[in-house]
Amino acid sequence: MNFSDKIKYQREQNHLTQKELAELVGVSQRAIAAYESSGTIARISTMRKLAHALNVSYDYLKHDEITDPSYGIEKMDYIDEVNGQLGEKGARDINEILEANRALFAGGELDEEAKDAFYQAVTKAYLSCKMEAKKTFGRKKKNTETECDS
Repeated sequence: MNFSDKIKYQREQNHLTQKELAELVGVSQRAIAAYESSGTIARISTMRKLAHALNVSYDYLKHDEITDPSYGIEKMDYIDEVNGQLGEKGARDINEILEANRALFAGGELDEEAKDAFYQAVTKAYLSCKMEAKKTFGRKKKNTETECDS
């Protein structure tokens, strides 16, 4: 299934009209119609809103090869947290980090509480490192005084 098919199918599964979905996401009904029929792909930020409105994961909507709507849904709150603090680039980065570590859970019997604790720890460490780097390497304030003036 591609993005268009997934949007339409999930909208219908949630018993939503295009107008209702558009209102939930904050886009026009015309945008929803375009997503469903013309192959138009939503922006990343809009795709995240669509995922929340449709109760599916962002990964499911983004990747045609993912057929399970709940694949990766457990990490969405953490991605949203980073997105709120660091923006879309941070959200992409933490998604890649969490996805790369998903293999740790493959074939094992790890309960949701343990996965949640892992995601929380990784997200906290990521945010902490990014904030520290911002302090250390962030933009320097323009100093109106030069060393010669002091």
